[in-house]
Amino acid sequence: MSFTLFTAWGYEVSTLEFIAAITSITGVWLGTTGKRITWPWWALSSALYMVFFYQVDLFASAALQIVFIVAAIWGWRDWAPTGATPGYLNNRHRLFIGAGTLIAVSVLSPLLSRAGAAATWSDAFLLVGSLAAQILMVYQKVEAWMLWLIIDLAGTIQYAYLGYWFTAALYALFTLVAIVGWKRWYVLNRN
Repeated sequence: MSFTLFTAWGYEVSTLEFIAAITSITGVWLGTTGKRITWPWWALSSALYMVFFYQVDLFASAALQIVFIVAAIWGWRDWAPTGATPGYLNNRHRLFIGAGTLIAVSVLSPLLSRAGAAATWSDAFLLVGSLAAQILMVYQKVEAWMLWLIIDLAGTIQYAYLGYWFTAALYALFTLVAIVGWKRWYVLNRN
């Protein structure tokens, strides 16, 4: 791992993890505003977290960061310079995303187990659920924030269980930001 920046409650926070967390929360907060500038921040934080997660054997989380980088480029390209115009999914699309997520997690988890991943079911859910939520963000769907809320809670638990306290705290903060994002996008949709 990289250089230890500081130690808090016996947990060594690396410079890499710290910078990844700061850039990540900046990008997510900007996302709640629906501003296009969110995407470069997401790309940067994803590149940093990809390295961090790979170093700690969270392979699905590391792979997910590649998806986030691609989605950041896609979002930057597709969002208008004025930002997001949130809308809602129809029920058929909600069902498709829910069923697809369950099936994909069921397939991915045993593969992660065979690869010797530090976490299997939870990391598979974080990968698949985040992929779905990120696509919903690019398509400017309010449901993205509902899904992020669930994912961020799961991430908080996973990273705390594995002892990555700084990243667990970040995901707890993401949970609160997801609530703010949900409310803001609801209002943007109503206007």
